[in-house]
Amino acid sequence: MEPNTQQRSDIEKLERERQILLEDLNNLQVELRNMAEPSADETDLDAYEREKTWALAQSLEERLKSIERAIQLARSGTYGLCQNCGERIDPARLEILPDAIYCLRCQREFERRNRRWR
Repeated sequence: MEPNTQQRSDIEKLERERQILLEDLNNLQVELRNMAEPSADETDLDAYEREKTWALAQSLEERLKSIERAIQLARSGTYGLCQNCGERIDPARLEILPDAIYCLRCQREFERRNRRWR
C-alpha cells in the first residue's frame, strides 16, 4: 500500500530527525575516541567530561531507537495513534515529541504506575 500524503510527510519529518540524531551521535563518538585515555593521575574533571559525553551518547542512541520505531509506525500507517488506547495523539504533542507512542492521558497513567513500583 502506497503511503498517503500525511504518512509521507510524517516519514520525511522523522527521517530528518533521525539524520540529526545520527550526526550528533557520530560527533559524540568521535569526541569520545579523541579523548585521552584515563591515567592514574587523571583529574576528576576529565573523568567527569568523559562520563557526561558517554551518557549523552547513550541517551541519543535510545532516542534514535525511538525515532526508528516511529518511522516504522509511520510506514505501517499507525503513527500518531496511542499504542495503549488507540486514540489519536495530539499533533502538538507529536510536534514537540515526534517519537511519542502514547497520548498525554496514557503517558501520565504510565508514569504514575511506574512511580508506584520504584
